[in-house]
Amino acid sequence: MKFIYKAFSIAALFAFLAPFNLFSQEEMQPIKVEIRQENGNWQVYRGGEPYYIKGVGGQVHLDKAVAYGANSVRTWGVGEAIDILDDAHEKGLSVLFGLWVGCERQGFDYDDTKAVKAQLERFTEVVKAYKDHPAILMWGIGNETDLFYSDFKVWNAINDIAKMIHEEDPNHPTMTVTAGLDVAEIQLIKERAPHIDVMGINTYGGLIGMDKELRAYGWDGPYAITEWGPNGHWEVPKTSWGVPIEQTSTEKAASYKERYKNGILDDKEMCVGSYVFLWGQKQETTPTWYGLFLEDGTETAVMDVLQEGWSGELPDNQSPQINNITINGEGRYESVYVEPGDMATLTVDVSDPDGDELRYRWEILPESTDIKSGGDKESKPEPVNFKTNPTSEENSVRFRVPKKEGPYRFFAYIYDGNGNAAVANIPFYIQMQAAD
Repeated sequence: MKFIYKAFSIAALFAFLAPFNLFSQEEMQPIKVEIRQENGNWQVYRGGEPYYIKGVGGQVHLDKAVAYGANSVRTWGVGEAIDILDDAHEKGLSVLFGLWVGCERQGFDYDDTKAVKAQLERFTEVVKAYKDHPAILMWGIGNETDLFYSDFKVWNAINDIAKMIHEEDPNHPTMTVTAGLDVAEIQLIKERAPHIDVMGINTYGGLIGMDKELRAYGWDGPYAITEWGPNGHWEVPKTSWGVPIEQTSTEKAASYKERYKNGILDDKEMCVGSYVFLWGQKQETTPTWYGLFLEDGTETAVMDVLQEGWSGELPDNQSPQINNITINGEGRYESVYVEPGDMATLTVDVSDPDGDELRYRWEILPESTDIKSGGDKESKPEPVNFKTNPTSEENSVRFRVPKKEGPYRFFAYIYDGNGNAAVANIPFYIQMQAAD
């Protein structure tokens, strides 16, 4: 997955950024990063000190990342990286500098030697210009270029970029990032891209146990989990009409906790750290699936887990907890059907560990039809207007079912007044039932 990074002229970008308060060439002193194998364990050293990556994937809310114990930030493309280098350094965060390598699924042709050469030349300019910035931790060459691809020459191109980096920049390792694991792919990377120092792996529901697969597939070097989070929308049960069922924020928090403890921290031999996804908010299948923040910047329960995992301490005030969400008494896994224009009741079972007074917000969205792959940019559906009637319980709402038939989702947002929220949604299908 990723944020969208638009192609641009590197020269034009440098000209645009020149007026801003960037470090001058004279001021920039690189912090050397090395990866050593000691007593069988791989270890990153930064500035001569051991460095375990406690990273965030995303370029927003960096003050909170620092406050909660993170030490690094991942970017996907050149523009994103340049935009935050100075700010990250001032805050004590390192940066995985992303170089967005052309993807076959997006139309890049690795048989086009001119395009491949031009890509290498653009990245050479970038590396020469920014290699001495003290925020840089590593160079991330490509993200999920293996997703829906068939041309293995992409690994040769990635190796050429990594080789160039090793020639131009002796202070920072190289990494490439794959979508999950594949035995043939590991062999291709080893054979065609020997200048890659670190494997980066994006993995979600399959994180626990992935370390064993990696070894079985033949990788014996260091690796980082470059995206991890909730169950992916391709990994969950579906309704009878074929849409994925999203975990509640409480269920996600439990998944993050288990995966960090048993899937990342447990591998002290080869795993050099991770970047949690997504430190921000985006529309991907739904507007709440991957973001650790809501659209308005409110934090979800996953943040409590991360703060404890990074700093060893829970926050003073924790997020509300969702136990269940139903429409007319039917839950998410029951494929809820309702008739157009009927009255229906949504109920969400919520508790708050701090006894905070809770505020509820309701939203109905049509099921998204703008579904992409690999995290490519999607647009959020327009919310549906609907009428509500109060009930005797504030955690329940009577609502008029929209008249247009089709698939929808009802979202429940619950705020505790202290910057935390719980969120859940339940898919439902509006359909006129056949007369008996």
